[in-house]
Amino acid sequence: MEAKPVKEWYMEYEIHKNRPGLLGDMASVLGMMNINIVTINGVDDIRRGMLLTTDDDEKIEGLRNIIQKVDNITITRLRPPTLLDRLAVRHGRYIERDSEDKKTFRFIRDELGLLVDFMAEILKREGHQMIGIRGMPRVGKTESMIAASVSANKRWTFVSSTLLRQTIRSSLAIDEMTPDHVYLIDGIVSTMRATEKHHTLLREIIHFPAAKIIEHPDIFVRESEYELSDFTYIIELRHHPDEEITYEIINNSRMNDFDMTLGG
Repeated sequence: MEAKPVKEWYMEYEIHKNRPGLLGDMASVLGMMNINIVTINGVDDIRRGMLLTTDDDEKIEGLRNIIQKVDNITITRLRPPTLLDRLAVRHGRYIERDSEDKKTFRFIRDELGLLVDFMAEILKREGHQMIGIRGMPRVGKTESMIAASVSANKRWTFVSSTLLRQTIRSSLAIDEMTPDHVYLIDGIVSTMRATEKHHTLLREIIHFPAAKIIEHPDIFVRESEYELSDFTYIIELRHHPDEEITYEIINNSRMNDFDMTLGG
């Protein structure tokens, strides 16, 4: 008889009264139903998340019915795991997501580990990915881009940058145009200071089936033919949750006086 495929599930439940032995009771129920616990972690203080595996979908429905009769907890999620579910279990919290624009995700500098993990999972996917990253100077944008590329086991190339010195590439070597590359682009430098040769290279890279991370996507869109809808994800990185991301320093500066410390 052919074995059934094993499937992964994500279960999250809210704890109303965290009595001693509650987790043990949950583990016992899962064990009796032959549902395996792969990972478990607290999520956002009052919730607990679990990655589970089973070869029988009916067991998941049975589990749902049993837990609905338990007074101390309420199931908040029981589904095949999404990327955000996996990261929630790994890091113990959910990533903040814009309520209106579902492809915009928010982080603060203290969450760089979570941000790097999130971007790395995106970069592991094959084909075209265009990620925009907003943030004020020295908040950690560039270091996050590089760390995520390394974590995803991808080669990274600066197409334009202000890191250490200004970089504006007008061509790439043959071995730099491969799908396992991540192309790092400064949206300000590429649109406000670059040559037509750079613009030609940029168009080629944007349409190449590989990942691109673009700092300052709003300036990039304002000064080019691209739209925010062209981005797969938008990431916002702040020093603290209430920090305003503004480009006033750029809008009020002359081109020749552009502050080259805006990167990072």
